[in-house]
Amino acid sequence: MEDWLQLLISFFVANVLGYGGGPASIPLMYKEIVTNHGWLNDVEFSNMLALGNALPGPIATKIAAFVGYGVTGWLGFILAIAATVVPSAMALIWLLNQLQKYRSSPVVKGMTLLVQPVIAIMMLVLTWQIGKSSVISIGYLQFFGIAAVAFWAMNKRKIHPALVIVAAFAYGGLVLSQTM
Repeated sequence: MEDWLQLLISFFVANVLGYGGGPASIPLMYKEIVTNHGWLNDVEFSNMLALGNALPGPIATKIAAFVGYGVTGWLGFILAIAATVVPSAMALIWLLNQLQKYRSSPVVKGMTLLVQPVIAIMMLVLTWQIGKSSVISIGYLQFFGIAAVAFWAMNKRKIHPALVIVAAFAYGGLVLSQTM
């Protein structure tokens, strides 16, 4: 199958099944990007995800743009973003109309509550997979040291997570430049 068609199908499926937006789509995208197609490895996906979270805007479109361009250039860029945005936009328009009709229904309220644990588990699995590759890459000491400093910075010092991510990037760049 052509790469452009695989991009289109992969991002379409990940975003159609990713109920709740970016956080729910990320594990599905990981499965398509890393596991199914090998367009990126664990470390590259982790780096792209960290950088994407530091930038403004929805994470799903940033992932789609990065991977799409990397796989087939500008065509992949456009197709991956379209597969990410168009289904959601069409569904949103339709669902908003339906929501107006059934917004007080206990079934709708119950469905929303029952999906939340599934999303939490998917994010936990993704965190575990990315954490394993990080420990392998940098070792336990640096992994837990960075985690502890990030926790302290965000919870005790109330530093914005984007600034913590940028600091981690800077630290990684310094460490990498020292080893080369």
